[in-house]
Amino acid sequence: MLSGLRVLEVSSFVAAPLGGMTLAQLGAEVVRVDPPGGAADTGRWPLTGDGASIYWAGLNKGKRSVTVDQRTPEGRDLLTRLARRAGIVLTNAPRPRYDDLAAEIPGLVHVQITGHADGRPAVDYTVNAETGFPFVTGPAGATEPVNHVLPAWDIACGLYAAIAILAAERHRSRTGEGSRIRIPLSDVALATAGNLGFLGEAELNGTDRPRIGNHLYGGFARDFPTKDGRLMLVTLTSRHFTDLVALTGTADEVADLQRLTRADFTSEGDRYRHRESLAALFEPWFATRTTAEATEALTATSVLWSPYRTFREVLQHDHPLLHEVDQPGLGRLRVPASPIDTGAEDRGVRTAPLLGADTESVLADLDLAPASIAALRASGALG
Repeated sequence: MLSGLRVLEVSSFVAAPLGGMTLAQLGAEVVRVDPPGGAADTGRWPLTGDGASIYWAGLNKGKRSVTVDQRTPEGRDLLTRLARRAGIVLTNAPRPRYDDLAAEIPGLVHVQITGHADGRPAVDYTVNAETGFPFVTGPAGATEPVNHVLPAWDIACGLYAAIAILAAERHRSRTGEGSRIRIPLSDVALATAGNLGFLGEAELNGTDRPRIGNHLYGGFARDFPTKDGRLMLVTLTSRHFTDLVALTGTADEVADLQRLTRADFTSEGDRYRHRESLAALFEPWFATRTTAEATEALTATSVLWSPYRTFREVLQHDHPLLHEVDQPGLGRLRVPASPIDTGAEDRGVRTAPLLGADTESVLADLDLAPASIAALRASGALG
């Protein structure tokens, strides 16, 4: 879908690499530039037994990899030439700066990911700490902040970056004008906290949201242990809840609870307020069944559910999104195609390049002769 779109990515870690990979999986030509020997994320865990980064390969599928030493004049000149060829730059690094490129590249689209809007550095985990989420994460009764393992703000920031590039490219195609775009990671987290009502709740009600463990805030949903595992159940609507009551054979008990508490269990709020009492009524049904028996019965209802699985257990189930590839440096493994299903036969199943593997071919696209590339190599500009 994005054939013909070119992006120069100078990045590391999650947000910018994810933004570039998202575009690459949709057909864009994305060239990632690293310093010789790799950026700070080149050897980031998880690693194979041989020390190769599974992390790096996971976030750079479908890209071309170039190594350039920006500390040298020749390296900085190469970066400018690569930026001119692409016309779009995505970076979370100090260079290349918009002010250094805009005068030489008409219509430049430059997307800079930063930590804070004022330029102070930040990463997902520090942004998460200052945005309130660790105090609503974790089991009820916990007194210490609990970080989540998913780098949610990096992921959201990377997707915002991909959207920003597409919006800026559309603007350029209509007007010829370039764009200078900055996306602070902390702003992404703060905007999300506001958009989902966490900040509005604190401001209007004067309270912080409580920790409730695996319950769903404002509705009835939680985990239930089975004889051999654990299931997560969600009832968002009255129909979901009615089906759960019927499945567990607790209609009389639920009616008695409703009468004693003067609640209305057609109300999502009342189901939430009495969540512990309701869960106690449903727990015996799950506790006397295996996960397979419970899921077979749940399949016939409208209730939303899923078993808890480890990552290794996830791999025991076939999924059309995962395709086995021969990843250079890692070996045979299953990797995800793009989760964006456009109806095309090719879902963007790609491998990641080895660090610097495309340096010569990309520089050849700049019409550099082999002798010139060899001279750059000898000078140290390419590592």
